[in-house]
Amino acid sequence: MTTTTNELQTKGEAAKRASRELARASTAVKNRALLAVADALLDRADDVLRANGHDVQGGQEAGLSPAVIDRLTLSRGKIEGIAGDVRTVAGLPDPVGEMIDMRTLPNGLQVGRRRVPLGVIAAIFESRPNVTVDIASLSLKSGNACILRGGKEAIHSNRALAAVIREAIGAAGVPQEAVQLIENTDRALISEMLKMKQYIDLVVPRGGAELIRFVAENATMPVLTGGIGVCHTYVDKAADLAKAVPIVHNAKTRRYSICNALDTLLVHEQIAPQALPEIARAWSEAGVEMRCDERALRILTQAEVPGLNAKPAAPDDFGREFLALVAAVKVVDSLDDALEHIYTYGTGHSEAIITEDYSAAMRFLDEVDSAVVYVNASTQFTDGGQFGLGAEIIDSTQKTIARGPVGLREITTYKWIVFGNGQIRPA
Repeated sequence: MTTTTNELQTKGEAAKRASRELARASTAVKNRALLAVADALLDRADDVLRANGHDVQGGQEAGLSPAVIDRLTLSRGKIEGIAGDVRTVAGLPDPVGEMIDMRTLPNGLQVGRRRVPLGVIAAIFESRPNVTVDIASLSLKSGNACILRGGKEAIHSNRALAAVIREAIGAAGVPQEAVQLIENTDRALISEMLKMKQYIDLVVPRGGAELIRFVAENATMPVLTGGIGVCHTYVDKAADLAKAVPIVHNAKTRRYSICNALDTLLVHEQIAPQALPEIARAWSEAGVEMRCDERALRILTQAEVPGLNAKPAAPDDFGREFLALVAAVKVVDSLDDALEHIYTYGTGHSEAIITEDYSAAMRFLDEVDSAVVYVNASTQFTDGGQFGLGAEIIDSTQKTIARGPVGLREITTYKWIVFGNGQIRPA
């Protein structure tokens, strides 16, 4: 079944209607629906994996990069993890109805704010079929309907997952129309979606820089952007190398295709002769290519690291999101130089310092203007699940609406409520 422009409007209308019903749903009903989704994902894992196999094969035949194939591929273990995330979302406090700042004014009026759903959230994303479940589950728990438009490379997976979700929530008493999947992968339809402000209250683009820029420039409704991560880890002169080496290794190699993976390693000149060879030994075993500035390359060449894969950095290697087993490496003279480098090349996603110097750590936390800033930990933790949010809509690099991993509270808004006892405003 393909989606024409008329069907796009039909699905928008259906989602808007469903959002009104979902906004009234009790926490118990929403949780029941989410637990049903988790069970259904496990029960129908074979169907989902079969569909995903078609996508992976198609992606390989189309010559998609290893990073994209990695994002695209599901496994039984990943499905179990996704189902676990849905259960976590079900167990989180429901933000809808939460009262904020209730107070009594001198005239006796009681004034406060109550959290309410946004309405309909549209997500436009690429490659990662798990996003279908993440956004649907967070939207349901927060009382929002959602319209999902994935990329053509994951269409079979998204169809299978959307079918599982819709059937499960319908059987649990939540309207199936609260989760809509746009099945036509024609990119021209994105332009039509971005004009549907009468149905869509927030649009979230998750993908490459081109997609995010297009959505931000053309949407007629609010946009929540993020995902582009040029992430730095700075090894300070006061770093403990017993911590630094595994942190840096994890930040680069655990999952190199995600937006919070390390892209640039900065090392203080005083510790570089000790730190760089140790890091290079770990990275060489993992197949990491190091693109080094002159000082870093000289240190590594003299250290004679077995299997070293290092070469001079090109000017555009700094400030580049690699999404591959590649990292830029630079020796800096001071913490000030590291901060200046991050200011120049960072994208406001995730940055880390490794140090035992409290003052240096506090300066880094205070002066690095990013959504998530770490001391002595891997940037790979930037994730809604890891932060206790169950899942995430997006890792936002904005400073408005929401910042960092976006969970339930960030996709609600509020209304002012006022209790009176006959008060009238004087002339």
